[in-house]
Amino acid sequence: MTEGGKKPARVVVVDDQTVVREGIVMLLGLLPGVEVVGAAGDGEEAVRLVGELAPDVVLMDLRMPRCDGVEATRRIRSQYPGTQVVVLTTFADDESLFPALRAGARGYLTKDAGGDEIVRAVESVLSGDAGLSPSIQRRLLERLSQPEQPPTPAAEAPDGLTVRETEVLVLIAEGLSNQEIARRLHVSTATVKTHINNLFAKTGLKDRAQAVRYAYGKGLVRPPAN
Repeated sequence: MTEGGKKPARVVVVDDQTVVREGIVMLLGLLPGVEVVGAAGDGEEAVRLVGELAPDVVLMDLRMPRCDGVEATRRIRSQYPGTQVVVLTTFADDESLFPALRAGARGYLTKDAGGDEIVRAVESVLSGDAGLSPSIQRRLLERLSQPEQPPTPAAEAPDGLTVRETEVLVLIAEGLSNQEIARRLHVSTATVKTHINNLFAKTGLKDRAQAVRYAYGKGLVRPPAN
């Protein structure tokens, strides 16, 4: 029992990196208010453990093999609605944050969070509130306060490109660097590089110069009017 006779929150820790996972388990073991009842190395194992252990909260990493944290969160919230999910990840970009929240996560922390912050997030989601770190709260407020300005392609995306890949292609054609594209789309530069690699593979392009010619040739962007 914790102070006041309240039972500690039963927690499952999910992270594919053994050292990180064991470190989180050890940290939580030193803190009041939580009891680690299990640990998993990927999303598949996490869903199975939740079915067996019925924890109150899962601390969920995002980037994992077999089944990532977003899919695991979606399955847990669908199959075991009595278990809440708090994301604990290295990534705070929009393409990590918003899919996790849409999947049903009630909390979102980055891995620089201290033990007390993790415990507060766990307590918050169990009381029906959101367990968001201050940096994530600021990120959400920034996103909500900004008008949506996605690049609008002038034609339908060719060669099986996704909407986001097409947006990246258009911005390349407009002369933006990877860092500038990342700022425009509110994602990390690593995410931009992934989109570029994917769109190059789909279109057979070799470099940014070819990408610019391709975007103009497909009508995705148009030359400025004279």
